[in-house]
Amino acid sequence: MKSCESCQADRLHIAKHYKEVPFIRRRLGMALVYLPIITLPFLFISAYLSYYHLKMMGAENLKTLSDYIPDRATHRYTLKSQILMEGSFWEVSRSKIFWMLNCTWYCPVSVGLCEWHTYLVKLIENWWCPFGHEKKSTYDVASIDKSFWHINPEDTAKLHEDDAVNPIWNEDTAQPEKSDKD
Repeated sequence: MKSCESCQADRLHIAKHYKEVPFIRRRLGMALVYLPIITLPFLFISAYLSYYHLKMMGAENLKTLSDYIPDRATHRYTLKSQILMEGSFWEVSRSKIFWMLNCTWYCPVSVGLCEWHTYLVKLIENWWCPFGHEKKSTYDVASIDKSFWHINPEDTAKLHEDDAVNPIWNEDTAQPEKSDKD
């Protein structure tokens, strides 16, 4: 199966040069992947503060962290069937329990937490600050009914026309039809 050229252009290359990287550098790199664990408590706190901020503002239908973490039943391996990496330079990676903790807790929870936090921060941004900029179109994953600026017509009148009618933070604005060229 051949992948598309545009996908290839954006693809990060790691494996291509992995075996050329000195052993000690690879070993240190392995340790660095787990150091962010110390930041997880702060990410949890920040995400939940953002979540409760939105709830206190009256938000409904907020996604929760569990919406971003894959169901355990969807994981391919169990402790009994877990595969191991033979020939690894890191002894702990030859343990089934290591891979189970890594692949069923650390990775999915870390990714889910970061994605959930990003969603919440985009919601907060759309609520408090409906002002367009170059990257604002990527905030559409966190669309809201109306921004804080849309509550009072006098405030909405102060907004730039594009900000006043942006469907990301104004549900009264019709979504533009996508053509085949989009």
